[in-house]
Amino acid sequence: MEKLNNENFVLQRMQELLKAKDWSIYRLAKESGLSYSSLNNIFIRSTVPSVLTLEKICNGFQITMSEFFENMSTPVFNTDAISAEERTLLERYRTLSKADKQLLNAYLAGLSKTLFESE
Repeated sequence: MEKLNNENFVLQRMQELLKAKDWSIYRLAKESGLSYSSLNNIFIRSTVPSVLTLEKICNGFQITMSEFFENMSTPVFNTDAISAEERTLLERYRTLSKADKQLLNAYLAGLSKTLFESE
């Protein structure tokens, strides 16, 4: 039964990431270097991709395998303690590319420094 839950999670997570980036399966195929037919078959047959294929999918989304599976584990912080606005920011952050995450972090560091200097 646990295997079925993991299979459902992988497919749901892939669909969630496609939706968050507003990507088609074709776009993911281009970004990951996989064939469209291979990716499409994963969805049509509801099969779990191999580890190697999943690694390529994660590379296409510009996330790590850890980030892909992070929703399966217990959160490292109390999600009840964050506001809806903070939750939305975290969800948006997770969909950014690695380069965009770096830019955003640099911007926030500069913004935080400016805010603290003006106090």
